[in-house]
Amino acid sequence: QVRLVESGGGLVQAGGSLRLSCAASGGTFNNYYVGWFRQPPGKEREFVIGLSWGGVTHYADSVKGRFTISRDNARNTVYVQMNSLKPEDTAVYYCAADYFGAGYDNVNNYDHWGQGTQVTVSS
Repeated sequence: QVRLVESGGGLVQAGGSLRLSCAASGGTFNNYYVGWFRQPPGKEREFVIGLSWGGVTHYADSVKGRFTISRDNARNTVYVQMNSLKPEDTAVYYCAADYFGAGYDNVNNYDHWGQGTQVTVSS
């Protein structure tokens, strides 16, 4: 059973940067699509950015040009670098893994989820 643990969240001023990490244990990210979602207060969980095992990246329009995703296979970790953060980026951020990689922006397609990490961007 793959277990995902996020880290790296925190409080940052608008325009600042954070790097989130998603570490897998009990398994690897081999052949998984890894997606990041976020859930702002009072809103539904939404897709942010994702990376296929083959290296294809998908972005939500709201983060294009500001967020990037990468994977370190040796550390079994996926990272999201978040730059030029805005107050509207405030949310709990979750990483998730989907073995089949279909429908990357659909929360129902993912097999494994982390517990989430809070990102708060102050204006």
